[in-house]
Order: sequence, then structure tokens, then C-alpha cells
Amino acid sequence: MTGGIVLCGGLSSRMGAPKALLPFGPETMLQRVVRVLGTVVSPIVVVAAEGQGLPDLPAGTIFTRDEREARGPLEGIRAGLKALPPHVDSAYITSCDVPLLVPGFVQRMIDLAEGYDIAVTEIDGFAHPLSAIYRRSALPHAEALLAEDQLRVSHLFTRVRTRRVPTSEMIVVDPELQTLRNLNTKEDYAAALAKAGFAASAPTGD
Repeated sequence: MTGGIVLCGGLSSRMGAPKALLPFGPETMLQRVVRVLGTVVSPIVVVAAEGQGLPDLPAGTIFTRDEREARGPLEGIRAGLKALPPHVDSAYITSCDVPLLVPGFVQRMIDLAEGYDIAVTEIDGFAHPLSAIYRRSALPHAEALLAEDQLRVSHLFTRVRTRRVPTSEMIVVDPELQTLRNLNTKEDYAAALAKAGFAASAPTGD
């Protein structure tokens, strides 16, 4: 069984406001990502930073926090995998700043992960660690890397059976690769709102 993990504890320094709370149509960005992801997988774990405020999310959403601050995505991946219920073997892991996520993309990644510990999307030859399937079997390796202060998720890919999925294998389900369009700046945000047909909403400061 495959669940979902959404990481939302980033600093959002370039955006100038917490991305998880940015309005995106009638929802916040985090609410939208959780809702769309929930059409494909269940349950969903939301990983936040210590003390981070979150919007209301559907019943059944599992909440957890990074165990240590400022340790990057690998810390969030560890926390999310640890929070999965025992009957869930794997999870599609994403960030909260991909509001144009396509459900078919997630399902195809699940299919392509068969027989691997990790299946990760590659963009122009570079792995995209927050668009990937991680099995529970990767957890001890993530914990070992964190214990060694090796914080790059790419180190994890060399320790377990990893399938690298080129974008050429994903355009059949997401022709514009909108799932990989994470928003880092106000310009990114405005463009994504326009793509989704919503009025622009300028981020405000923290």
C-alpha cells in the first residue's frame, strides 16, 4: 500500500511568506497539494518544522515534525517515513509548493517503483528527490546518513535500489510536467495561479 508524504517545513526565504499557507484559489497551497495527492494515495503524512502553523487539513491526515531543525529534505523524509502506519509500505513524497500536481503522475511513479526501494524523477539528468516513491526499506539508510551528517538526499540513492525515471517516461501522463513545477519566487507563484485560472495574490511577509 502506498501513502503520501508532504514536506512543508522549508524556510520559504525567496517567496517571502510561508508557502504552505499561501492562498491558491479557495484553498491554501498545502491544502490543495494534500487534496490532490489524496485522490491517489492514502494516508497522507504532513511533515512540518517545529512550531510551524498549518491550515486545516482533512480528517485522517497524519502530522509529524522534523526531529532536528535545519537538516533539509532528508530530515523530512526520515520523519515522514517513520510516521507511516505499519501497513503502508511506501509513499510518494512531495513538497507543499507544487499546486499543479497531476494525479496521473503520482500513479505512474507508483507503477514504476515496483521492485525498487526508491523511484525518483530526473530532470535533465538531475534527480528530483521530492518527486519520488520511497519504500520503508530506505528509512534505516536515511537515518544512517543523518547520523553521519551527510544531508544530501542523493547519497541515499546510492545506498538502496533506486530507479531513476527520466521525464521522457512521464510526459504521457503529464505532458507539461506541471507536477515538477515547484514555486520558489513570487513570479513562480503568480504564474502558477494564472495557469490554474486564479487571480494573482501577492505574498505578504511573515
